[in-house]
Amino acid sequence: MDKIIATASGLMDRPGFNWKACIIGLSTANFLFESYVDWRQIHAVTKNGAKVPKELEGKIDSETVVKSSRYSVSKLKFSLVSGLFNLVENLFIYKFDFLPKLWTCTGHFVTSLLGKHLLPSCMSGMITHSLFFTGAISVVSTFISLPFNYYKNFVLEEAYGFNKLTVKLWVSDLFKQTALGFAIGGPILAAFLKIIDHFGDKFMYYLSAFMGVVQIVMLVIYPKFIQPLFNKLSPMEDGDMKVAIEKLAQRNKFPLDKLYVIDGSKRSSHSNAYFMGLPWGSKQIVLFDTLIEKSTVTEVVAVLGHEIGHWALSHITKLLLINQAHMFAMFTFFAAFVKNNSLYKSFGFYNEQPIIVGFMLFGDIFGPLDSVLAFAISLLSRTYEYQADEYSTRQGYGEELKKSLISLHKENLSSLVVDWLYSAYNYDHPHLVERLRHIDEIEDEISSGKKD
Repeated sequence: MDKIIATASGLMDRPGFNWKACIIGLSTANFLFESYVDWRQIHAVTKNGAKVPKELEGKIDSETVVKSSRYSVSKLKFSLVSGLFNLVENLFIYKFDFLPKLWTCTGHFVTSLLGKHLLPSCMSGMITHSLFFTGAISVVSTFISLPFNYYKNFVLEEAYGFNKLTVKLWVSDLFKQTALGFAIGGPILAAFLKIIDHFGDKFMYYLSAFMGVVQIVMLVIYPKFIQPLFNKLSPMEDGDMKVAIEKLAQRNKFPLDKLYVIDGSKRSSHSNAYFMGLPWGSKQIVLFDTLIEKSTVTEVVAVLGHEIGHWALSHITKLLLINQAHMFAMFTFFAAFVKNNSLYKSFGFYNEQPIIVGFMLFGDIFGPLDSVLAFAISLLSRTYEYQADEYSTRQGYGEELKKSLISLHKENLSSLVVDWLYSAYNYDHPHLVERLRHIDEIEDEISSGKKD
């Protein structure tokens, strides 16, 4: 492995090679491809968006179909505009060497703090400098994205009745998210950089293990310490729904610990449900209040039967392991770039080679390959969704699951028309019609088995 990485590093570090032009070309090509995919979806929805698929005739009214099509097109157009803005922003950053200039400015700032004894002398190194550099980028990026963030919530989502945020709550969320980013992301980034610096060419093994531990720790601390900062989780009140869910868990030997209802309606009228807890430990089920309000008991139980299917079939554990392999692959590729002199020099870093900058630039280079890996993971995820649907159907919830899926699509105004390329590139779940057909096939198989 070391020889392969050393050889790859030598091949990549080509004096005089214009990495800036390469990355600008890759970024532009990626934008053009994603815009083409979005355009295909806009064309498909505009052309067929008023039609009701035969599987949904009599189950979704034409008014909802038209509204969902308009909502889909509005989101896609917003995506195109925001994507173009992000491309122009990146081109501006690269063209005018914003990164080395910001690196120099944050370096002067750190030196000033050290000179004024506002930072201890042990924080005089590259890692501290990198933290301030990353923090500055985060603040600038958040500020620049404010108009798009505001428009998405208070114009686009508001127009279709989804937004429940107030401006005060929106601002409060932004401050909380930024503070959490510094409080949690800062130490993780510091450890990330320290591991690369300390272990040299073998850093990918230790970094992958570290990031795996971070994922597991976040699964534990997020619901207990982070989620309550934004939403209130209340124990589910006694009633038919609680009894039905507990019976479902008992029948499947699901390690249910607690049932919660989250005030999702505080920010949006979109519906959802999810589990909390480690894949191999006790679980808490969290239901959005909007889901409970808009669904029957049997529909909610059918959805949870699907989610329990993911647990019973070890999908969550498998995806965690696949994600670990994905990270290891990414870090291994990065090892060939971490000391790439020509890469740093192309972007104006002649005297220093900050690891954090190298990783940021590597992300743009790795993007096309990462899209292929992400596509493969999405295909696997789709297979898992079919398997979880089958699990719930074989529990006897096929009809209820179909009703619930249709209801969720109606309430969330999800598009009923999906271009095949757009679906393949963006969706890690099968489309509604595909899932309904699969459930019908399983029900037919079950029915045939009973007749035999």
